[in-house]
Amino acid sequence: MDEDRTSFDERLRAAQSRAAGKQPEEQQPDSEDKSLVAMAARAGSEMLGGLVVGVLVGWGLDRWFHYRALFLVLFAMAGGCAGILNVWRLVKPPDMGDKKS
Repeated sequence: MDEDRTSFDERLRAAQSRAAGKQPEEQQPDSEDKSLVAMAARAGSEMLGGLVVGVLVGWGLDRWFHYRALFLVLFAMAGGCAGILNVWRLVKPPDMGDKKS
């Protein structure tokens, strides 16, 4: 009877942890892996966001001023540069170049 009770308690704890979205200790990814994936996702979204905003602004200005692709090209390059700058700020060490004396 005690064996059945222990087995039931173990299965109950496992079910509750699965329902709460928790994985058992041996299946959890390293926090370093999660932070690396999060940083890569943020870097990608920064690049894509800058480029999309630049393209949309350029496309809108081209339609407004009746140009073919002048502003589209200029603002796409500016948006790409802004995305690269944001990624650079994300990955650079915090002590690099920010010294105030």
